[in-house]
Amino acid sequence: MSKAQLSPRSSLAFVGLGALGLPMAANLLAAGYELKVHSRSRAAELNLALKGSRPCSSPAEAAADSQALLICVSDDEAVEEVLFGSQGAASMLSSGAVVVDFSTIAPATSITMAERLADQGVAYLDAPVTGGTEGARAGTLTVLVGGNTQVLARVQPLLEVIGESIHHFGSVGRGQQVKALNQVLVAGSYAALAEAIALGQQLGLPMQEVITALQHGAAGSWALKHRSTAMLEDHYPLGFKLALHHKDLGIALETAERAGLQLPITSQVKSMEESLIEHGHSEEDVSVLRRWFDQQQAEAQPF
Repeated sequence: MSKAQLSPRSSLAFVGLGALGLPMAANLLAAGYELKVHSRSRAAELNLALKGSRPCSSPAEAAADSQALLICVSDDEAVEEVLFGSQGAASMLSSGAVVVDFSTIAPATSITMAERLADQGVAYLDAPVTGGTEGARAGTLTVLVGGNTQVLARVQPLLEVIGESIHHFGSVGRGQQVKALNQVLVAGSYAALAEAIALGQQLGLPMQEVITALQHGAAGSWALKHRSTAMLEDHYPLGFKLALHHKDLGIALETAERAGLQLPITSQVKSMEESLIEHGHSEEDVSVLRRWFDQQQAEAQPF
């Protein structure tokens, strides 16, 4: 299989059509790429945004004759199933093909996947993304890449369709390490925002005016700009599932432990998320952290 730079004439497979994967695949289609698609639920394959793509019954069918396989699934186990399960894509990938994994998984898992694929001449890049569903729809995601520089150069054109900022951090696994840092920062910023809003509301402050004022000072942040309204309105449309962020914090804590470092703030936020998941909020956006403070107040009330 040719190792030339991929172009819209290249045959691609995209597996994983969730909140991020579906708009990413749709943007590739809109850019003219030939696309085969597969999703575990199968229903997403028929989304109108994917008109012109070819639905496939399995990762293996999608990967057949594809020059690149793009994966965007929920966790380590899902990635392994896509690649090496009973209908896994690896069995149909030819030597010279590239796997670009947009999933957020443990760095060690990425390294293992790369080593197994290398045995059959297939290259692997870990390329987790950040920017939420808004960035996925707009094609403005940030892509955090680990892997061979020449392989990255081959897939650069398609990465530029889904993201406006592509960064290479070195060998396979490095992209996932940087994504762990991203999720640590998200944890702290969302939790701090939730805490500040809870305090402001308890004090009876005009919170919309407060948010407007604080956006232009030292407290300004992506979370303050994009998630404060959800917290104020107590309505949490999906940007990134709480359950997935909770999983990502587990990866960050495991990565830190291997490096001999404790992450007390991240540990606290993970505990807050566990409580919210127990109360049925796993499928809501991470900004539902605001509800944790309501839970604490309710539990403190005397019977």
